Amino acid sequence: MYLATYLKNVQSMKVVIIGTGPAGLSCAYALVKKGVAVELYESSPFVGGMSRSFDLWEQRVDMGPHRFYSKEKHVNQFFNELVKEEFTIVNRLTRIHYRNRFFQYPLKLGNVFRNLGPLTIAHILWDYLKQKIKPNKNPVTFEDWVTNRFGKKLFETFFKSYSEKLWGIPCSKIDANWAAQRIKTLSLFGAIKHAILDNKDKHKTLVDEFVYPNGGTGALYEKCADFIRTNGGTIHLNTAVKSVFVDEAGKIAKGVVLVNGTTIEADHVISTMPLTQLIKGFEGVPAHVATAAGQLYFRNTILVYLEVKSTDLFADNWIYVHSSEVRHGRITNFRNWSPSLYKDAKSSILCVEFWAFEENEIWNMKDEVISALAIKEIRSLSIFPEEIPIERTHVLRIPKSYPVYEIGYQEHLDILENYLSEFSNITPIGRYGAFKYNNQDHSILMGILAAENITDGSKINLWDINTDTEYQEEGSIKDVLT
Repeated sequence: MYLATYLKNVQSMKVVIIGTGPAGLSCAYALVKKGVAVELYESSPFVGGMSRSFDLWEQRVDMGPHRFYSKEKHVNQFFNELVKEEFTIVNRLTRIHYRNRFFQYPLKLGNVFRNLGPLTIAHILWDYLKQKIKPNKNPVTFEDWVTNRFGKKLFETFFKSYSEKLWGIPCSKIDANWAAQRIKTLSLFGAIKHAILDNKDKHKTLVDEFVYPNGGTGALYEKCADFIRTNGGTIHLNTAVKSVFVDEAGKIAKGVVLVNGTTIEADHVISTMPLTQLIKGFEGVPAHVATAAGQLYFRNTILVYLEVKSTDLFADNWIYVHSSEVRHGRITNFRNWSPSLYKDAKSSILCVEFWAFEENEIWNMKDEVISALAIKEIRSLSIFPEEIPIERTHVLRIPKSYPVYEIGYQEHLDILENYLSEFSNITPIGRYGAFKYNNQDHSILMGILAAENITDGSKINLWDINTDTEYQEEGSIKDVLT
C-alpha cells in the first residue's frame, strides 16, 4: 500500500532540469525510466553541453578530446543501455610536447634520458630525494603539493607551464585540492618502477584503450535525448532559464523563470547552470552568500579547428603542449579516434585549444586573428611537414568551461552549499552546477544519483562526488564494458 502510494506520488511529480549536458540528461534519463514528468531547458540549440559532437567539413568532431571510462556500475549501465554495440575501441596515444621534444606517456626511461639528458635527470632525482627527506606536511597550493610529491625540478619541467596556461593564474595560487583530485596516487617511484620493469599494472591515469561512441562522444547524449523524448520527457532547446523562483518562507523552489519572462512551475528543480549564476538569480540572498558567489569564477576555452590536407599527420589522439613558447595547451587529432568521424575524407581535422578569461585580449580577438595565431603556433612546433597545407579554419568559444580552484575557493563553495541545503527541492549538479572539474563520468553519476534521491528517497550527498574519491580511470577496457 505504501509503495503504491509512493510510486503514485513520484509519477505525479514534475521535475524541471536546467541544461542538457551529461549531468542534466543522465538525470532526466533516470527519472523518465521511473515515470516522472521531466522538462529540460537548454539555452543553446544542441544537447550534450561541452561533450557534444557536430558536423564540420563533411566530418564529425567533438568539442576537444572526450573519452569514456568508469569503474562505476551506474555510469557503465547508462552507457551500455544507450550506445549498445555502436562504439569503437580506440588505442590511446598521448604525448607531452616540451622544448621541441616529445615525451612518451607512460614514461619510458630511454625516451626521457634522450630528451632531458643525464644532468637534468640527476637534478630531478636529487630534488625528489631532498623533498622526501624534508617534506611539506601541509601543502596548501598546487605548487606545494606537486613539489612535495615529485620535487621542484620535475614540477617546473612537467607541471608548471601547462597548468598556468589552463588556469590563467600562477601555480602558487591554485588550490592543492586540484592535484589531490587528479594525480592523487601517482608517484615518481611508481613511474620509474613501471619504466624499468614494463609493469602492466599501470597507474590509473595511464589508460591504453577507451571506448568511443560511433559518431562522436555526443552520440551518447543524442541517443539519451531521443530516449527522453520517446518516453514522455520534453526538451526545450534555445530556451534559457533566467532564475529559480522560490517560496522564501518555506525555502521551497516553486519553479523557474525563463529569460523571456515565462514562469514554469515544478515540484523539483535540477540545476546544471553555473552555480554562481544560480545563486545570483535568487532574491534576498544573504550578503555573505552573495559575496562568496562573487569570489568563484570560471575559465573559458577557445577551440580552433584546422582542416589539414593529409590523412597521416601524427599518431596521437591528442598532445599536451607544455612548451611555454606557445599559448595553446592541447592539440587533438580526430583522425586518430574512429573511422565513423572522418569516413571517406582525405583530410584530418585538428583542434587547437586556448584558454582565457573574458578580459583577456585573445578572448575578444576576431576569428581570423585567432585562426592565424593557431596556425602560426602549430607550425612552430613542427609536428607535421611544413608543406602540408591547412585549408580551412573554424573557431568555437566556450564560456565558463573550467571552474577555477584558486586558493580559498572551497571556503566560498562551502557557504553556497550550506545555503542551498536550506532548500529541500533544488539540486545543483554537474561541472557548472556543482563547481567541480568533473569529467563526463562524474557528471553522469551525479545526474543518476540525483534522480535516485528524488524517486527513491535516497540521501546521497552529491557534493562528495569527485572530491575524495580516486580518479575513475582503469588500466583495462573490461571495466568500461561490464
